[in-house]
Amino acid sequence: MKHKGVLWITRTAVLVALLITTQTLAASMGQFVTGPLVNMILVVSVMIGGFSTGAAVGFLSHFFAKLLGIGPLWTLVPVVAAANVLFVLVWHLIGNRNIVNKTVSRIIALAAAAICKFGFLYIGVVQIVLPVLGLPEGVTAAISAVFSLNQLFTALIGGALALLILPIIEKAVKGSQDQKSCG
Repeated sequence: MKHKGVLWITRTAVLVALLITTQTLAASMGQFVTGPLVNMILVVSVMIGGFSTGAAVGFLSHFFAKLLGIGPLWTLVPVVAAANVLFVLVWHLIGNRNIVNKTVSRIIALAAAAICKFGFLYIGVVQIVLPVLGLPEGVTAAISAVFSLNQLFTALIGGALALLILPIIEKAVKGSQDQKSCG
C-alpha cells in the first residue's frame, strides 16, 4: 500500500510540473497554443493516473501557475481550477467506459468534457464573477473573450491531441508495469 501512495505522489507531482513547465514555455505563444497543451496534459493525467491524479493536476496547476505570474486575475483562479476538475471528471466518467469501444468512449468524453468546461467557465467567469468585479469595460471584454468560445476550442483541440498520444503513453506505462512484474 505504501508503494502505491509514493507512486501516486510521484506521478502527480511530475504531471503538475509538466503542466506548469508547459504553461511557462508556451505562455507567450497565446491561448490557442497554451490551452490545448494544458487540456492535453489534463486528459493524459486522468487517463493514466486516474481521477485523483487528474483532479490534483487540474486543481493545483492553476494556483502554482498564478504564483509564477501566469494566468488570469487571482479572483478567477478558483473558477478555472474547478473547471479543470470538472473537465477531468467528465473524462474519467466517460473516457474509461467501453461505449461501443474505447475509441468511441473517448471521442464522446472529448466532446462532453469540452462542452462542460466551456459552459462552466462561461457561466462562472463571464456571467457571474466578472460582472461583480467592476473592472473597466475593455478589461472585462478581453477576459470575457478568453473565457468564451475559445475555451471550447482549446478543450477540443487538447482532447484531440490527447487521443493521438494516449495509445503511445498507455503502451509505455503498461510496458513499464509488465517489466516490473517480471523482475
